[in-house]
Formats: sequence, structure tokens, C-alpha cells
Amino acid sequence: MSRRCELTGKGPMSGNNVSHANNKTKRRFLPNLNDVTLQSEALGRGVKLRISAAALRSVDHRGGLDAYLAKAKDDSLSPAALKVKKEVAKALAAS
Repeated sequence: MSRRCELTGKGPMSGNNVSHANNKTKRRFLPNLNDVTLQSEALGRGVKLRISAAALRSVDHRGGLDAYLAKAKDDSLSPAALKVKKEVAKALAAS
């Protein structure tokens, strides 16, 4: 399982640990990923995703998963999230 957010594409970054003596050693900054189940009103069910805490706040800010996916760019979404986005668009078009 990769350490990448399924909605934003946020992944690990690299940098340095800097000691008091200014010695530098490489380190990794990992994103704050959480396994969450987001409810989709259009599908009428929950969708399990592994997303960052910042993405969870963005979903709440936009008014839910359906609204977030409607505005999200396809290249930042994971294949699973892209599949959900197409299902939501299809459900909204049918209703």
C-alpha cells in the first residue's frame, strides 16, 4: 500500500534532520493518512478511501464527497477515486 493520498495525490517528501551541531542527515516527511469511510449522497452508500487529514478538511469545506469529486482534477485522483467519481457523475446524470 503506497503512502499517497487518494484524493489529492499528496505523497512523501524528503528533507534533512538538522542537529544542534548543524549536521544534516536525510529523512522523509510522510503525509498524515487516515482510512475513512465517506458517505456519498448520490450513490447512497459509503466509500472507503485512504486520504490525508488536509483532504478530509477539503471534502468537508466543499460540502461532501460528491461536491469534492465534481471539482477534482482526474490526474490527482487514484484509480479507485476516479472510479467513484464516474459512478457519482453517472448517478447524478440519471436523477
